[in-house]
Amino acid sequence: MLFRFDLMAGLTDVLRAEAAQIEQFEEDFEPEVRLAEARFGDFQANGILPHAKKHGRNPRELATLLLQRLREDQICEDAMHMEIAGPGFLNFRFRPEFTLEYLRKFRSQDDLREGTREGTTGRKIVVDFSSPNTAKQMHVGHIRSTIIGDVLARMLAFQGHQVIRDNHVGDWGTQFGILILAVKRSGFSLDALGEAPLEALENLYREGNRMIEEDPALRKEAQAELVSLQKGNPESREVWEKINAISMDAFEKVYEMLGVRFDETLGESFYADKVDEVYDSLDRLGISEESEGAWVVFHRQHQRFAEQPFIVRKSDGASNYATTDLATLWHRIQVFEAEEIIYVTDGRQRDHFEQLFLTGEKWLAAEKRPLPSLRHVWFGTILGEDGKAIKTRSGDPVKLLDLLEEAIRRALAVVKEKNPELPVEEARHIARITGLGAVRYADLSQNRTSDYLFDWDKLLALEGNTAPYLLYAVARIHSIFRKTELEPGSGEEAATSFETDTEKALARRLLFLAPALDQTLRELRPHYLCSYLFELAGDFATFYNQDKVAVDDAATRSRRLLLCARTLTTMETGLALLGISSLTKM
Repeated sequence: MLFRFDLMAGLTDVLRAEAAQIEQFEEDFEPEVRLAEARFGDFQANGILPHAKKHGRNPRELATLLLQRLREDQICEDAMHMEIAGPGFLNFRFRPEFTLEYLRKFRSQDDLREGTREGTTGRKIVVDFSSPNTAKQMHVGHIRSTIIGDVLARMLAFQGHQVIRDNHVGDWGTQFGILILAVKRSGFSLDALGEAPLEALENLYREGNRMIEEDPALRKEAQAELVSLQKGNPESREVWEKINAISMDAFEKVYEMLGVRFDETLGESFYADKVDEVYDSLDRLGISEESEGAWVVFHRQHQRFAEQPFIVRKSDGASNYATTDLATLWHRIQVFEAEEIIYVTDGRQRDHFEQLFLTGEKWLAAEKRPLPSLRHVWFGTILGEDGKAIKTRSGDPVKLLDLLEEAIRRALAVVKEKNPELPVEEARHIARITGLGAVRYADLSQNRTSDYLFDWDKLLALEGNTAPYLLYAVARIHSIFRKTELEPGSGEEAATSFETDTEKALARRLLFLAPALDQTLRELRPHYLCSYLFELAGDFATFYNQDKVAVDDAATRSRRLLLCARTLTTMETGLALLGISSLTKM
C-alpha cells in the first residue's frame, strides 16, 4: 500500500488503516500527513494532536500506540525510520535503500503519468479559458486566462481526467451593430484588410463610434443592425461571419506560439437560440422574478447578494452574460456530461460567478438534475513599472502578439551575447523556446490571485526562479550524458544506496513530485509546481557542484547517473505540464 508514486497518500492510507485497528482511536481520525522540514524527516503526521484533543485523549500515548502498531505489522519499518516528536507528532524518514528502489521504479515520464493516475477516478472536466472578444486583438490581459487554463487542462489530463478545453469567445456583443453600420456606411471591404486585419477592424470600430458621436441618431441604427443580425438577416450575418473568421485566424497565431489548443470553440452566438429555454425554465420553476422591468434571480439568503439581483433578462428584453452563461452551463451538463466545470477569468468577475453558481445550484436542484462541481479560478493583474495595469507608452493595452514577439527578440539578443558562435537557426530555436517559456513561467510562478510586476530583465535572467534557469538545468543534464556518451537512463545498473548529503537531498526532492502535483491540482494554483521545479533545480545544482558524476568507482558513478536521469525526467515532465518545451543545449 505504501509503495506507490504518491508516497504521502500511501502513508496517509497506511496510518488511517492502522489506527482503525486500535481501540483508542475513533473513526474520524485523519493522519494529516505533510512534508516535514528536512531536519525532522521527509513526512510528518500531525493529526494525532487534534484527534486527541477532540476526544479527551493523551496525544503522546496515541502516537506511541500507533507507532507500536506500525512496527509490529512491519508495514513501514523496512521503508523508513519512524519516531515520535514533541507532544505527539510522528516523523518519517525514508531509508536510502527504499529511496533508491522508488527511483528505480518510477524512471520514465510514462511511469510518472501512470503513478499520478493511481487511485484517480477519471472525470469529465470542462476548462473554460482564454475567451477573447472577436473583432479585437488579444492584449496582455488575455495571457493569464490563456496560460493558466492551458496548464490546468494539461495537468488534469495527465492525472487521467477527460478534459474538454472550451474557448467561450465573445462573438455576439453590441460591437457588431457598430461594425456592421461602419461597413455599410463607409463602403469598407472586409476582403482587403492587409497584413494586420484585426488592427484594421479595430480602426473600423473606432470609425463607427466616430460616426455615432457626430450623428447620435446613428446609435439607434447600430442597435437595429445588431437586432437584424440576431434575427438572422443574411447580409448582416455574412459580415459577422467574415469578422469572426478573421478574428479566429488571428487568435490562432497567438495560440500556436503559446502551444495552446482547444477541443471546442463555442462562442456566445452558439447559445443565442438557447436562452429562451433558460427564461422559460427559470420562470416555470419560480426561480426568476420581475424587478423594474427586468427578469432577475435574487439570493436573499446570502448577505452579500441580498439586495443585488442576478439579471437574466434586461428590461429591453435582451439577454446578457448571465443568460448566456446559464445556457452554457446547461449545454455542458446535457451535451458534455460535465462532472466539473472550471472557469478561468480575472478577479473582477468574482461576484458574477458566485451568483452564477448560486443560480445554477438553485435551478438544477429544481430541475432535479445533479450540479457539477463549479470552480472559479480567478487571477490578479499584470502590472507595469508604474504599479498600474501594464500598458504601452501611449496608454493602450499591450498587444499579446507584440509581447510574445518581443520576448523572442530579447531572448535572441541574450543567446547571441552568451554564445555568438551558434548557427543562426539554432540560436533562433533556443530564443523562441526560451522567450516564450520565460513569459509563460513569469506568469505561472506567481500565486495567481496576486498582482505581479512584469519585468523583462527578471523573467529572462539565467538566475532565480525563471524559465531560463530551469531550461539551463535541463540542458546541463543533457550535457552530462553527452560527455559520458550515454543515453539518460543508461549506466545506472550498479547503483548503490545514496551516501553523500547532496545525493540524499536530491533523491529526497525527487520523492516530492507527487505532493507538488496534488497540491497544484487541489488548489488549481500552478505556482506550486513551479516552486517544486525551482527547488529541484537548486538541489541538482548543489549536487552537481559537489559530487562529480564521471568518477572511476562504478557504484558511485551509477547512482549519480541515476540521479541525473531522474532529475531530467522530472524536470522535463514538469516543464511540459507548464507548456514549456525543453532544450538539450543552451
